[in-house]
Amino acid sequence: MIAYVVRRLLLSVPIVLVASFVLFVAVRATFDPLAKLRQSRDPGVIARETERLGLDRGVPEQYALWLKGIVTGNWGVSARTGEDVRTVILSALGPTLQLIAWGILFAVVIAGAISVYSATRQYSAGDHVLTTLSYVGIALPAFWFGLVLIQLLAVLPRQWFGLDQPPLYFVGLHSPGETGFNADYLRHLVLPVLTLTITLVASWSRFGRASMLDALSSDYVRTARAKGVPRRQVILRHAARNSLAPFVTVVALDGALLFGGLIVTEQIYSVPGMGRLFLDSLLTGDVFVLLPWMLVVAIAVVLCNLVADVGYALLDPRVRLR
Repeated sequence: MIAYVVRRLLLSVPIVLVASFVLFVAVRATFDPLAKLRQSRDPGVIARETERLGLDRGVPEQYALWLKGIVTGNWGVSARTGEDVRTVILSALGPTLQLIAWGILFAVVIAGAISVYSATRQYSAGDHVLTTLSYVGIALPAFWFGLVLIQLLAVLPRQWFGLDQPPLYFVGLHSPGETGFNADYLRHLVLPVLTLTITLVASWSRFGRASMLDALSSDYVRTARAKGVPRRQVILRHAARNSLAPFVTVVALDGALLFGGLIVTEQIYSVPGMGRLFLDSLLTGDVFVLLPWMLVVAIAVVLCNLVADVGYALLDPRVRLR
């Protein structure tokens, strides 16, 4: 198993390098790193910055200089805020990781339970209801659903019951002056996590149901039933366990996409995460933040793919043996 993981890590290195080079070329072709300076029309300043950033060299040399800075910890300075880029990205990574962790945790538990229930009671009234709700959840736009949750769970209860504060907050992850894991944090966390969880549960429950149905129709399940194994044990120890492998793959890959895909959720709830950072940097053309941001997301995708492969290998020994 260790050899399998090492082999997958070594294969990930050239993937990250190729992806970072493609992103570097695409961003440099789209945005001008000196756009803000050109407004001053000072040729001397523009010439000095062009030489300092290596913009007078070829693209391969520019990429090599940029990659050297990334490896040595010199990520540059944000053109929008003047802050160190590495500090900006690390501070934005924390809130995003919190939302992803809580969202995936609740989504996996709920989607797994729905998958088992729907597959074992196929075409029942409960299965039809859950199927309909899942399609509704998939079709719900995140920006609209988030605003509806704010009205139903925060604004209207405060008006109806005459509360000084809403029962749930919808701005950031902490109130001013508050830190750590406490009641204030949980009141901020509920709405964005609920918005994220509904979307994930809707899609994962459909995939889990299909995987579970495939497992229930397998020969080993029929053999276990023929031997008189209790139904509960057949479902949980045989069918559910063997349907986990493809489900784990989908969860890991979707988790990777969430690193850069929480733009709408973070914007609605004013969460200072990776999605909101990307949007702010994109609108202002801040190349110095966009490139490291994309590199971090690319590494996250590769690592989550590695987690999916390792998880698959742990659940199915045939993968690592092959």
